[in-house]
Amino acid sequence: MHWIDLAVFVLYMILVLGIGFYFLRRNRDADDYYVGSRRMGSVHVGLSVVATDVGGGFSIGLGGLGFIIGMAGSWMLFTGLIGAWISAVLLIPKVHPLGKELKLFTFPELFRHFYSPRVAMAAGIISGIGYLGFTSSQILAGAKLASATFIDLDMTSALIIMGVIAIVYTVMGGIKAVIYTDTFQWIILMGGLVFIGIPIGYTAIGGMEAIRETLGPEFLSFRNVAWQTVVNWAVTIIPIWFVGMTLYQRIYATRNVKEAQKAWYIAGIFEWPFMAMMGVILGLFSRVAFENGMFEYLGYAAGGGLDPEQGLPMLLRTILPVGLMGLMMSAYFSAIMSTADSCMMAASGNLLTDVLSRLFKIEGNQRVMLRFSQGLTLFIGIIALLIAATMENVLELMLYSYAFMVSGLLMPVIGAFFLKKRTPQAAFWSMLTGGGTTLFLTASGISLPLGLDPNIFGISASALVFFSVVFLFPDPGKKSES
Repeated sequence: MHWIDLAVFVLYMILVLGIGFYFLRRNRDADDYYVGSRRMGSVHVGLSVVATDVGGGFSIGLGGLGFIIGMAGSWMLFTGLIGAWISAVLLIPKVHPLGKELKLFTFPELFRHFYSPRVAMAAGIISGIGYLGFTSSQILAGAKLASATFIDLDMTSALIIMGVIAIVYTVMGGIKAVIYTDTFQWIILMGGLVFIGIPIGYTAIGGMEAIRETLGPEFLSFRNVAWQTVVNWAVTIIPIWFVGMTLYQRIYATRNVKEAQKAWYIAGIFEWPFMAMMGVILGLFSRVAFENGMFEYLGYAAGGGLDPEQGLPMLLRTILPVGLMGLMMSAYFSAIMSTADSCMMAASGNLLTDVLSRLFKIEGNQRVMLRFSQGLTLFIGIIALLIAATMENVLELMLYSYAFMVSGLLMPVIGAFFLKKRTPQAAFWSMLTGGGTTLFLTASGISLPLGLDPNIFGISASALVFFSVVFLFPDPGKKSES
């Protein structure tokens, strides 16, 4: 990378760290740190939501899908649009008033309100573990991008660099730093893709003529994907809008219900078609470049072996001129860190509020709790970095983390907000059954009917247990009333 590109990239990183330091000096208590004093507006929150949900993992993952199947890969984020808008209509009007009234910080605290402390603790553990894995996937995405972009930078060094930068500014600034940097980062990413990546990439590979000559017509078809794959995406991604800790934090952080709903509508439309199409188009461009030998100078001859998720960063490294390369790399690193920071905050909030404070009765003044929160976020970031060092596939790690949370937490959420009959026992056992079923089926590698995702069977088992326990062991107390 040219020194000008490196200078642009380093300047960007310094700016991001500066935002974290700015809010380090302005966070007064845990309310500031985790929910931004509950006064955030719809535009900042909406861009933060889409930056968090799509982020670098999906950006790199979408590039990999475009490389493998072309335009049909965009359907993965169509499920994000559906999830965002459904939750805006059904969930936000119920969640926001409770968050404001009860001064909630986390998603599992709702389970304490509707069910019991034991259920809330179990939810906190499941959510915390899930977001730990998701944080790892973002650090891995950044490392893949860096190692494919910077000559002589190995994967281990890239992991350490990406992890340290994301961890430091998140630990310092809390949710305000996360939301404001997400807005800034998302603008950079969108601008970079629209005005730099796509037009230069299209010209460099030879335009539509080269695409049609190099790839089969299926790459330009939106039907080049099995229905089972779309179902698996939908069952994994749509429910995350009902159980995602990062999303509940942002609901709590908004001023009112309408601001939160507006933010969710903004997030949905940016996920699909905007980000979905741009991600797979660049992935498709990278496949054309690879098949035409444009990566031979990097040691990847046409028809040889190449990790599909590294095709996109290699394309950018190959085609972008001095100066623009630094801007484009900053754009992708922006997306990666905008998800990593939110997931660290989610895991930290879960473990502090829903697990550690209940187990060890952690108390203290607001300043002490703030410092404890920052220390816990640092610890989680380090663990996430170590997990990332053991994994290879970004999209796989992300979807596994999603599936673990969804299969355990979706049914208790539905019970809390939409069912008249619910019991703490039903919620607790359905969580363990759902998460456990998905983990077992995933780890065992059992061949499932029709190639369906283990998450489908985990959710089904969770629902079966929930309704069975409610029916067999009804709770006459007020917790079972709506």
